[in-house]
Amino acid sequence: LHMGKTMKEDLTVVVKYIKQLYPPEFNVFSTYAELYHNYFASQAKKNAESHLEDKDIYLLLSWVHNIYPKDMRKDHVLAQELEKVKLGSLLPSSLSKELEKKYLDSEEATIKSSLTKCLDKEIQRWKEDKEPEKLNGHFQSELLAIFVIQSIYSGQKRAKDISAAVGEELSHRLSQELPAFLRSYKDAFEDFKEKSKKHRYYKAILIASINNCWNFRDYAEKNMAEKDDNKASILSTLGDIENSGFDVLLQQLFAQLKPIYKKFTENKWDSSNEIMNEIIKTTSKHISDFRTLKDPFYHAIVEKIHARLVKEYIVRLLKRKVSLKTPAQQQNLAQNISKNAADLEAFCTSNGSQATWLNSALPKLAEIIRLQDLGAIKIEVATLATTYPDIRKRHLEAFLYIKSNLSRSDLKSILGYLADSTASTPPGAPLFSNINVS
Repeated sequence: LHMGKTMKEDLTVVVKYIKQLYPPEFNVFSTYAELYHNYFASQAKKNAESHLEDKDIYLLLSWVHNIYPKDMRKDHVLAQELEKVKLGSLLPSSLSKELEKKYLDSEEATIKSSLTKCLDKEIQRWKEDKEPEKLNGHFQSELLAIFVIQSIYSGQKRAKDISAAVGEELSHRLSQELPAFLRSYKDAFEDFKEKSKKHRYYKAILIASINNCWNFRDYAEKNMAEKDDNKASILSTLGDIENSGFDVLLQQLFAQLKPIYKKFTENKWDSSNEIMNEIIKTTSKHISDFRTLKDPFYHAIVEKIHARLVKEYIVRLLKRKVSLKTPAQQQNLAQNISKNAADLEAFCTSNGSQATWLNSALPKLAEIIRLQDLGAIKIEVATLATTYPDIRKRHLEAFLYIKSNLSRSDLKSILGYLADSTASTPPGAPLFSNINVS
């Protein structure tokens, strides 16, 4: 710093006051500049060849690549004169490369080590079984994501401040660090998930861990190129953690709902409104716990619940437990299904589900039960198949068991129409493809 300041101030005096005292052919500024530069370079070389701490290596590289060529040699008073003098770099290229390698190796090792320590601390927090902190009503351990992202980002920025090339090299070296860290995080999460079920704050810690994924996801979405393989890897790992956590959080709810859904067919759909109220009441108790998830994850889990509620209802309709011969009986069942569908939609929507694609499934099935005209039934089946292209013959055949007044030829005609409608249609959002027909 002292040499740099002295050189800059002295050369400024040469430009402003001394240069004009000499004939032009003396090139007096060049003489001064070369002498100062050579001394500065010799001192830099001497330092570079001695044992340097990491901070010293960084400072020396900053002088070589940044401060000396940009701040000093581009100084508005000196720049024009210095351009005429071929001073070169402060360090020989080979020595500069050697220092860069030392710096990059050290920085990479430091960042890897800090990420490992960070994960170890997070795992330790889980083991302590304390309730996670809340921020805006959401369980969180935000320091984890902030620290990890900041460690990588700061490292990249420091390297870039030396030079674009050094910054690029470190970014390349660190490109695998976030995907690798998240894979380790996922393994630790799975381990905790399996071994710590009796912890008092088990669910709260799971929710905080899912919430942690948001900052990583947001960072990857905003800062990584769409075609970057690492971005795909990061988002895939985060998706695995989130879905794995959702599955555990929903286990108890789905287990409680199963016997309630069986009541539909056990009661021949006679008290379907009471049963649907029981389903909604049971689900409502669980949904309140999920409010501690961050909004995107809360919406995601509510949509999973919405899909499950609709799917389980359809499963009961395909059980071949109810066979109705008269149009009046079918009309009555269609009304019950429509009422249940409306209640279900209102409940899920009021709790934040944005899965509107599910809302027409049950009303369309109700309409097929209600209709008696063969042509009208075919049109409704075609509409259903367009909206839910993963429906197959086996699903429709099991469902049409309800309409026992259909002749064999009518049934065959309707089923043939479905095959034509879905032959070339790829499955969209899966609904029927998740339903096995016994």
